[in-house]
Amino acid sequence: MLYICVLTLKNDKNMTIKKKTSNTIRRVEIDLTGPNGNAFYLLGSARKYAKQLGKTEQETQAILDAMQSSDYDNLIEVFDQHFGDYVDLIRP
Repeated sequence: MLYICVLTLKNDKNMTIKKKTSNTIRRVEIDLTGPNGNAFYLLGSARKYAKQLGKTEQETQAILDAMQSSDYDNLIEVFDQHFGDYVDLIRP
């Protein structure tokens, strides 16, 4: 998400000064080769991010079930489908 706010300020000389500010959400990086790359950490992260994104408990559980429905590669793929806009998964 990118929020852009344009502020209009008036100074003493009646000049209009526009200031562009942006508030970008910093992307999280998870190194899959480190301790944060294990399945339990990714499942916990998925639950946390789903809550932060306003997902319902049913939506969150569906994501977690899909992540656990197959092997580790599937877990990563499902995680990336749902949270790839916010999290970068770093593979070797």
